[in-house]
Amino acid sequence: MAGMTNKNIPTDANISKKKALILFSGGQDSATVLAWALNRYDYVETIGFDYEQRHMVEMQCRLDVLEQMRSQFPKWADKLGADRVLDLSVLGEISNTSLTRNIEITETEDGPPNTFVPGRNIIFLNFAAALGYRRGVHDLVAGMCEADFSGYPDCRKDTLDATMRALSMGMDTEFVLHTPLMFLSKAGAWRLAEETGGRKLVDLINQYSHTCYMGERGLRHDWGYGCETCPACVLRAKGWEQYSNKVKM
Repeated sequence: MAGMTNKNIPTDANISKKKALILFSGGQDSATVLAWALNRYDYVETIGFDYEQRHMVEMQCRLDVLEQMRSQFPKWADKLGADRVLDLSVLGEISNTSLTRNIEITETEDGPPNTFVPGRNIIFLNFAAALGYRRGVHDLVAGMCEADFSGYPDCRKDTLDATMRALSMGMDTEFVLHTPLMFLSKAGAWRLAEETGGRKLVDLINQYSHTCYMGERGLRHDWGYGCETCPACVLRAKGWEQYSNKVKM
């Protein structure tokens, strides 16, 4: 049987022009890769995960993004299929991190920050592949990135390659993981959104997606909603500034 595959630098030649399953949290990155997939596939389904994350507001934001994608981009509406949310609350129960507990976000000198949820992306991919196996969808699309990745080891290409190899072998089916953002900065992600759907898509992602680890949706900044101080907000704001400066030039 065929082995692994993680298409980190995707081209149209890599795409089957059929079905894809998007790991969709409702954040900037997953919203961008959802649009990327809608431009390339005939039909896409989305899957989200409730792991008792501190920023639970993203579960509503993901629905808002899907609704806006359908209404603002009619050419994509018929391509958007079923959306599922899996209950992975057990992950929240066994994780002692600042994304699953009401504790202060801290950085470490010799390891990932305490926002790292051990095993999260690997678990997500396992469940996505299991659903894809049943649905006959073998192309997975996700927003992992090792350029601006906060030090998370499960966002690295090598980790994802190994995971996809194991899934393909364990299910005796070739699964392909597309990670369009793998080598892009946050500014690069904004540029990809503009290339994919113009400023209208950029504005949609800015307004409706959610990134902030604190779950703050009270105040909207130039780059979107957030607390301004958590690592996710800092990255998003920095990326927006770099993107905006280039747009103005």
